[in-house]
Amino acid sequence: MSTPHFDASAPKKAANLSINSDLLRQAKELHINLSQSMEEHLANLVREAKQKQWLAENAEFIAAYNKRIEKEGMPLEQYRTF
Repeated sequence: MSTPHFDASAPKKAANLSINSDLLRQAKELHINLSQSMEEHLANLVREAKQKQWLAENAEFIAAYNKRIEKEGMPLEQYRTF
């Protein structure tokens, strides 16, 4: 499991959610911890959104770097053993 990108020790805060009643019933029958499940899924959504945001913010640099590597090759490539 990767390190969370949020303060896992931050206090819990109540939130109101609207959930499909049949899905909620089935989750309760299966003893699924709704708070834990929602927090884990939300953490994944936040991580993915932050990755996309970082890639978008750094797209120009990444493109320039890739162009330089295509033109000049990898730094210290002559020392690679593979």
